Amino acid sequence: MKSYAKAAIAAATVAALGLAVSGCTSGGGATADDGPLTVWIMGDSGANFEQLVAPWVEESGTEVEVVAIPWDGIDERLTTAVASGSGPDVLQVGLSKLRTFADAGALLALDDHLDDHPELAAENFAAGIAGEASAVAGEIVSVPWVSDTRVLFTRTDILAENGIDAPPATWEELRADAKTLAGRGEGQYGYYIPQWDSPLPVVMTWSNGGDIIDADGNVDFDTPEFNEAVDLYTGLYADGSVPTNGDFDQTQGFISGVAPMLISGPYLSKSIADSAPELEGKWNVSMAPEGSASAASLFAGSNLAVWHNSTRVDDSLDLLEYLSEPETQLEWYAINGELPTNVDALADEEFLSDPLVQVYADQLGDARILPLVPNWDGGVGADLLTALNSIALNGEDRDTALQALFDKTAEISIN
Repeated sequence: MKSYAKAAIAAATVAALGLAVSGCTSGGGATADDGPLTVWIMGDSGANFEQLVAPWVEESGTEVEVVAIPWDGIDERLTTAVASGSGPDVLQVGLSKLRTFADAGALLALDDHLDDHPELAAENFAAGIAGEASAVAGEIVSVPWVSDTRVLFTRTDILAENGIDAPPATWEELRADAKTLAGRGEGQYGYYIPQWDSPLPVVMTWSNGGDIIDADGNVDFDTPEFNEAVDLYTGLYADGSVPTNGDFDQTQGFISGVAPMLISGPYLSKSIADSAPELEGKWNVSMAPEGSASAASLFAGSNLAVWHNSTRVDDSLDLLEYLSEPETQLEWYAINGELPTNVDALADEEFLSDPLVQVYADQLGDARILPLVPNWDGGVGADLLTALNSIALNGEDRDTALQALFDKTAEISIN
């Protein structure tokens, strides 16, 4: 994968400025008017975010305190912040958490602020990214930040060595190819299923022409299309094609060749290129496999929002405008490997000249967001994984496990 040129420019800019941004901390809290603007960034990309906002800090004179929060720690942090009334000014919100944050009253409704901040208008973002993926209950409570669609990664060298001359185009082909690759010997697999990836069986259902939400907005897993997805999901385990250890490292598994096929987001490309440059030319990405009815993938990006009682609303929105500019979003892809949401950034000729990026852009056309049910990660999504993994890993009776899932989720609605 080629190195995007703006990465070097960004690094040079930071060095020249002396980085007027405070270091990552574990603290946070709505800031006073003369204090730093506090930003919660998810995962381990806090240092990269400091680099990204350094030019804005220099130009605006507004200090930014970046608080890095692990993805698995955000629920606890949200609960504490809501209870105390002390949150950040700006926060990154994964789409699966958007409804949870909004229902908790943590996010400022932005509808009345957008006229004064034209960079945040919906038309500046790719179709399907704004609107449905930014609003809850008819109120805009966030703005798009990064795109994250899922594509198929393959070790093309290993596939070729085993008589597979092209990446599988359908889930049926993937299952067959995975079984072939798993036959290489003990400890070798063909595909990797993250046991925490609750969207995967939903995507499989979509690709079969179904949905998990019925016409009335209620969760409904009891459909032929979902049952077909269950057969695929559990069948990959039954074939011995996927690892069963829950702490399997997908990046190292792919680099070592133990699991030479997997579905992940664009950020994995950067990890592979950075960690294993010797594999250049030996791996590639392609569109996610089609199901029995159509192509489908997940749109699982994250948004930026303003805390409901921030005392720095104008400064926060100014920062969001800067982060929404195409140049800023392209730079973020360069330094952190996450796709833009700005429509001009996504159409940038240099950006699209990378063949991997072109696959990501094409896949966005088939991508859908998870339904905005309350507490997906701790509720419906967790129940879904409990059912499927009990069948695949523990040998629980299929019908019993699924009926428990149907019963537990039957009265949950997106309304």
